[in-house]
Amino acid sequence: MQKIKLKKTDLEISRIGLGTNAVGGHNLYSALDEEQGGALVREALSQGITFFDTADAYGLGRSEELLGEELRGKRQDVIIATKGAIQNGADGSRKINNRPEYLRAALEASLKRLSTDYVDLYYIHYVDPEVPLAESVGALERLREEGKIRAIGLSNATPEQLKEANQSGALSAYQGAYNLLQREAEAELLPYCVEAGIAFIPYGPLAFGILGGKYSLDFKLSPEDWRNKVALFNETQFKENLHRVSRLKMIADEKNTILPNLALAWLLHQKGVDAVIPGGKRPEQVAENVKAGLVTLIDEDLIKIQNAVK
Repeated sequence: MQKIKLKKTDLEISRIGLGTNAVGGHNLYSALDEEQGGALVREALSQGITFFDTADAYGLGRSEELLGEELRGKRQDVIIATKGAIQNGADGSRKINNRPEYLRAALEASLKRLSTDYVDLYYIHYVDPEVPLAESVGALERLREEGKIRAIGLSNATPEQLKEANQSGALSAYQGAYNLLQREAEAELLPYCVEAGIAFIPYGPLAFGILGGKYSLDFKLSPEDWRNKVALFNETQFKENLHRVSRLKMIADEKNTILPNLALAWLLHQKGVDAVIPGGKRPEQVAENVKAGLVTLIDEDLIKIQNAVK
């Protein structure tokens, strides 16, 4: 497993990590099997994956709990990233809260669920427009000085918000949507990350399942599936994306690989993308994903891929 140092740190992360929103993320997916979620983490470990990404919003903390259970006794061998900023009310309400006192409380709760006394990378999950980002990032800098986090990240921000958050140069990572079918990050976010020395960690690297190559035109999401809110799945875009997928599959065949590995390898060939964090629901998906690290793409391949997704 290829590793790389996380920007502005001495932390080594595996270039292929594991996104764990399907590990205990009962509020995101229907009929999740927690034993399967645990098996997903165990398979990742056996494949040499050391970079695990979660959030307190996944399963309202259940993802962190399950991940903490599976990583018990292995803490020194892994890098854990989690996120905070979504405050849940007793009445079931949710709001974004970046106030320093809330971020501290959210981190403390995450540490308890993860059964650890520090988090390697802590992201502000969403930006709170009512709180200056300098205050929020400053709070995380203090938590870093206390040894409770080792690196600071930001997620789901505009280019202007990212620049504002990084005024002190504190950010090591930015996490945002980026894959072969969602390229908006290439306009400003990715170039700024390269310029500022911030690792870009794409979420949804397989377009939330579409680049897995298994969906057909009659595929329907269950009503409670969070992906109903993702534009990639609206009827018109979904149909167009399946045409792109069919062209990409031909390129994958030429490279003696499968579509998901071609899509992940393409991301790893993009300047500024230090690691990818594909998720999954079955251990065999993890075993397949790690093979993306063996796919080499030359300029001719990249041109073919570009033409396939136009």
